[in-house]
Amino acid sequence: QAEAWSELAQQRRRGRGKEQVMDERQGEWWNGEGEASGAGDEGSISTALQYPVTELTNRSKISCLSFNPYIKSQLACSDYDGTVSLWDVSTGVPTLTLGEHEKRAWSVDFSHVDPTRLCSGSDDGKVKIWTTNRRTSVMTIEGKANVCCVRFNPLHGNILSFGSADHNVHCFDLRSPKHPLYVLRGHRKAVSYTRFLSPDEIISASTDSSLKLWNLQTQECVRTFTGHANEKNFVGLTTSGGEWIACGSENNTMYAYYRNLSQPAVTYRFGNCNPVTGVEQAEEDPSLFVSAVCWKNKTNTMLSANSQGIIKFLELV
Repeated sequence: QAEAWSELAQQRRRGRGKEQVMDERQGEWWNGEGEASGAGDEGSISTALQYPVTELTNRSKISCLSFNPYIKSQLACSDYDGTVSLWDVSTGVPTLTLGEHEKRAWSVDFSHVDPTRLCSGSDDGKVKIWTTNRRTSVMTIEGKANVCCVRFNPLHGNILSFGSADHNVHCFDLRSPKHPLYVLRGHRKAVSYTRFLSPDEIISASTDSSLKLWNLQTQECVRTFTGHANEKNFVGLTTSGGEWIACGSENNTMYAYYRNLSQPAVTYRFGNCNPVTGVEQAEEDPSLFVSAVCWKNKTNTMLSANSQGIIKFLELV
């Protein structure tokens, strides 16, 4: 789908006859005529309506999705009932339901090394390890507070990290799960996301309005990134697979950070758009925030979505 969106975006740019460049002074995406992309230009439509190829209906509100990196049609989702479900997206049929969590499950992630292994984290303070061929968990890690996110190391299949309401990032080796490998302390509020920037580096996001880059070999915070606003909502966190990190913000803006700079390198403000026509409305809505970001791995393109239900395809040029 990301490739399809990229092709659509290229067609729209060719149709408008405008070359998009980034104005470094403003740190936003701009077109070659000096106007913010999508602003003005009444003769063209800057929003494309997308229609789903398949629709999967879950029994409860969905909190997280994860595709199996090996079995492309296999999708896992976690939900507010604490259930983890596996789906075959080619048929639209659920194939396995995993229901051991006692409270809302916030996060689910497939292993990048073992295609049969996945993990989940929940408000019950537990991280559970599952396999796709049985209905009961194979391991449970007991946390001391609500687990907001959990991620496998992309290279080492037995290593995972999770962020917790105790303000810390916890790293475990599944071969010795009784005690953590590391506990990374430094955030002042709950850790809402963790992502591996590399096998030896973790990015964490917190509701203290900061991101932190950690070196796992030294267990030290290398850099703290500030500029976005995040005190109460899940605003997303993504990495490009290289040097870039992006997150949402509670001022309805997407922020992109370069790993060597503590301040944002690029921002993109959504504005208050009509969700049907895509037309920008003059009045601001302070309740809107950017709620999700997803970078296409090792490219300069990403998807970003806000709480109004608008998804934008962005290209860093």
